[in-house]
Amino acid sequence: MSSSVIGPLPHFLVSTPKPKQLTQSRTKIALSQVTPSHSWLRSSRKRTTSSLSLRQAELREMEPHNLAIVNNYGEKLIGVLHDTGSRELVILCHGFRASKDHKIILTLASALTTEGISVFRFDFAGNGESEGSFHYGNYRREADDLHAVVLHFSGQNRDVSAIAGHSKGGNVVLLYASVYNDIHTVVNMSGRFALDGGIEDRLGKDFMQRIKNDGFIDVKTRTGEVEYRVTEESLLDRLTTDMRAAALSIDKECRVLTVHGSEDEIVPVSGALEFSKLIPNHKLHIIEGGNHGFTSHLDELASTVVDFIREGVQQGNPSQVEGANKD
Repeated sequence: MSSSVIGPLPHFLVSTPKPKQLTQSRTKIALSQVTPSHSWLRSSRKRTTSSLSLRQAELREMEPHNLAIVNNYGEKLIGVLHDTGSRELVILCHGFRASKDHKIILTLASALTTEGISVFRFDFAGNGESEGSFHYGNYRREADDLHAVVLHFSGQNRDVSAIAGHSKGGNVVLLYASVYNDIHTVVNMSGRFALDGGIEDRLGKDFMQRIKNDGFIDVKTRTGEVEYRVTEESLLDRLTTDMRAAALSIDKECRVLTVHGSEDEIVPVSGALEFSKLIPNHKLHIIEGGNHGFTSHLDELASTVVDFIREGVQQGNPSQVEGANKD
């Protein structure tokens, strides 16, 4: 309905009409009050179309989209940005021989964006869609990859409020925290404490002697195809990565959550207890019955991680996070 207001008539139009004329005049005035003009309709349609276009643009912006970030070695790291419009951003890191599309990574991305928090999940160099060659070990270099990602978003006026990693990615985020000290919420899921453990399961018995003799060990699939090669250099990279020293080097202002399954068949849960003893500002959550991939416990994993991250975000900027959940 038009909201136009009719003002007083000019004096030369004011007269005492005949009764029939008076009825017609009142009818015209009444109709002018309830009948929208064509120009108003056109304006209304334009506003509606403009609003729809703006909303569509906002929805397109919120859709996950690929993003390439170059690391210190000139390699493109390929990731997916889930942009909810929040300034806060959580970076998710995958594990050994995995990718940004791992079930745990996708579950956390969905849970965090539901809470209004933006997420970036990416492939380390030599993994998934990213450039570069795969290397066994490579923990510190992957921490450098993570740093390149953090710097990229910091330069975009984003607040990287948390980093979270699963399995080897858990080690990477802890190493990152021990070196850079610029992220104040860190989540380690199923990370290994003693990196000299678990090697025989992948490389077989006498792996040290064999790698010294041949210079490398090829890890093969069940069909005999070479899946990846472990060189002596890359093996030593793993063996010389000291997670105890890293844990002790994490600043007390950095909040760290470790989540581990009590039935982890790949990484012993005892390592989670060691992290808990050494990291000063640490919270430990053991998921009873959980395996390495939390296959039957993804909901508990997601709620635990999201709650911890939200606490950190609220401490940093409470008003923005509260507003993110309002329609």
